Amino acid sequence: GGSGCDHWGPVPVNPCSKVTPEEVIRQAIVGNYGYHNALSYYINAKESYATLMELEQMGGKVRDTEDEFKGAEFRDEKTKFLFAYDYVTRDRMRVWGTTFKPALYNECKRLGVAIYDRVMATGLLTEKGKQGARVVGAMGLNARTGEFNVFKSKATIICMSKHSRNWTFSTELTGLAQFRPNIEGTGFAMAWRAGAALTHMEMSKRSMVSAGTCYPFYGAGNPFNTWVPCSIVDANGKEIPWIGADGQILKSVSERTQPQKATGKRKQSQKSLAEAIEASATSYTRRKPPDIIPDLEERIKKGEFTLPLYADLPGMPDDERRVIWGVMVGNEGRTKIPIMKTYTEAGFDASKDLLQSYIMLGGQGLFEQSLPQVRTAGELGPGGGLVVDWDLMTTVEGLFAAGDSLYTAHTHSHAASTGRYAGKKAADYALKAAEAEITREQVEKEKARVYAPVKQNDGMDWKELNAGLVRVMQNYCGELKNEELLNIGLIWLKDIEDNVVPDLYAANPHMLMRTLGVLDVLTCDQIIMQASLARKASSEHLGFFRLDYPEVDPPEWHKWVTVKQEDGKVKADTLPIDFWGSLEENYEKHRNR
Repeated sequence: GGSGCDHWGPVPVNPCSKVTPEEVIRQAIVGNYGYHNALSYYINAKESYATLMELEQMGGKVRDTEDEFKGAEFRDEKTKFLFAYDYVTRDRMRVWGTTFKPALYNECKRLGVAIYDRVMATGLLTEKGKQGARVVGAMGLNARTGEFNVFKSKATIICMSKHSRNWTFSTELTGLAQFRPNIEGTGFAMAWRAGAALTHMEMSKRSMVSAGTCYPFYGAGNPFNTWVPCSIVDANGKEIPWIGADGQILKSVSERTQPQKATGKRKQSQKSLAEAIEASATSYTRRKPPDIIPDLEERIKKGEFTLPLYADLPGMPDDERRVIWGVMVGNEGRTKIPIMKTYTEAGFDASKDLLQSYIMLGGQGLFEQSLPQVRTAGELGPGGGLVVDWDLMTTVEGLFAAGDSLYTAHTHSHAASTGRYAGKKAADYALKAAEAEITREQVEKEKARVYAPVKQNDGMDWKELNAGLVRVMQNYCGELKNEELLNIGLIWLKDIEDNVVPDLYAANPHMLMRTLGVLDVLTCDQIIMQASLARKASSEHLGFFRLDYPEVDPPEWHKWVTVKQEDGKVKADTLPIDFWGSLEENYEKHRNR
């Protein structure tokens, strides 16, 4: 998110919203079959607007102050806010997210915050060096100089990204094989070694974006996410129909942005596009919001539409075209320079030119399912993470977590809101916490681990190790699992740890950083396999299928599986699916405590 974001939400407490925080969270819980971190997302629902307003005070741009979109359907004239996706409910806001990180950085500098750039965190310090004891600091490597850093602290916050590259990695053949940046799960690995509990780590699914084979997600015309509600046409200019929640044809761009009214099939109108219905305690149905026709591939094969397809920005209302190819594409993560600037300099004019879409290009859909063993877990949202309480403190005292370090985390606003909340709670804790001594033995042990690859004269590099780890995960923790496969996988990982890792070679600080990152991938692999052993049931909702426990989603296993280390040994446990209790009551009880 540091490079930008194009929308902020949910923001149910903004002055234009038509939904409550409770409704937003209920929709998310139902839409995710109960496997949703309602605790942290309720904090986000209650505080995302205040967080956004604080970013605005720092200098971030959140309003159409130049009246560029005055009179647009998605604009509120009083506040000058722009809204995305659902123009009626108005609980997601279009923002100029590329301004946020500079504003936050400048505010930190103004306040005198010490910032250590280019330092990769490698490990946490605990009281007396004991696993599971209070966290009293952290260690890190400067990836430019190779300097080892030791930080002493009364409170520590992990707000790093998720694990990735566990099932797929091939820089030479496919480039980035994930939707998100090239992340390793270092925060998870650090917390695991410190004794913190993680949950939901067994969840994985076939990649929804054909990992390693899909085209630039935001650099091609499409009707999804950043590009909603873009019109798509075929090679002859014939428009691809949009349909509503009940399959009805939506005749205008405006209809694509509104909750669906009651029809003959459904007596009750949607309150919001995110609305979902509950069928039973563990079974849910999500009403698909407006989208292009689901049988597009079949109709192309029949000759009704001709490839290639194009985003018809010139054919859209002027406001809609400019907000997509301007605010949205111009501020989405990693798009301002490589997409917006590059395309414009190459001569692309959104008011005149069609932009080729990679939907169905060559017969392969943008959301084409990948092979069963080529899986994804955290990078698209529903993955695992650290267990926290209502102060966002982990199960280890003094260690807090925020953003993508939390399980099922996803959005930019959630990261910012929980980061702000965790920062407040960590500061309160630090004011009361006693000083703690750093154990020199723990520091020296981490230094030895960190610098081991640079003491080699030659050996295996980080890419080869990552590729090997991927094969272990594909073979022993793929779509179909059983106890024997998972245990063999753990044996493989331990063998690699004992016999291959000592031969790793890094020639400079940058390569050392990369090497340490892959060691964290290995640790995350071990966590995933341990969590997979602990869930003794299959689950359609989690993409989790055990041949030795074939019953799918039995009610008694509709709960969270947790894993952690105690004295170096793995301990598995469970938590109720709604262990956080009353959301409103507990939030009010803890927010100013």
